[in-house]
Amino acid sequence: MAGGRRQAPPREDVLAAAMTMIAERGLEKLTMAALGREVGMSSGHLLYYFHSKDELLLETLEWSEGRLGAERGRLLTRRGTARARLDAYVDLYVPDGHRDPHWTLWLEVWNRSQNADDTARDRQAAIEGAWHRDLVALIAEGVSRGEFRPVDPDRFAARLRALLDGFSIHVAIGLRGTDRAQVLGHVREFLRADLLADA
Repeated sequence: MAGGRRQAPPREDVLAAAMTMIAERGLEKLTMAALGREVGMSSGHLLYYFHSKDELLLETLEWSEGRLGAERGRLLTRRGTARARLDAYVDLYVPDGHRDPHWTLWLEVWNRSQNADDTARDRQAAIEGAWHRDLVALIAEGVSRGEFRPVDPDRFAARLRALLDGFSIHVAIGLRGTDRAQVLGHVREFLRADLLADA
């Protein structure tokens, strides 16, 4: 109705707008007021829905992870060798470059988690758990096919993800001397030396 109360946009639209703002302007420009202007809501209205900026950021990360999880699922269920799918997993994991929006958000949420309540920490653990479970299953498959050495899949996945996280943080923050291509090269060397059966 003309002149009536404007309906709030769907929650997913707000989260998508927040992610777009991070990608285009950086996390420091993502304020409740700026996001409100972007989606046609007041900052007070946004706070009513999300209660805090921490909650907005965590929900945006969960939304982004849902999209990444769907892409990861497609990569991991396609035909081909376990090695090829492991390469695709690593490629999806490592940031595209300095200020990668997903990694920028991930770093901010984890930094804020030091003071988060148990529920928020459980939600963050669920994000990490999904990546870990998929990697464990992929490594176990490669071991059973004889493509990978007979490693403990859970233990190896924990080591590989720690390596990926460390290098990915360097890429995301733009640490000089560490770019995406170099990181992928380091990871390939690690996999060749410690996992591949034909190495």
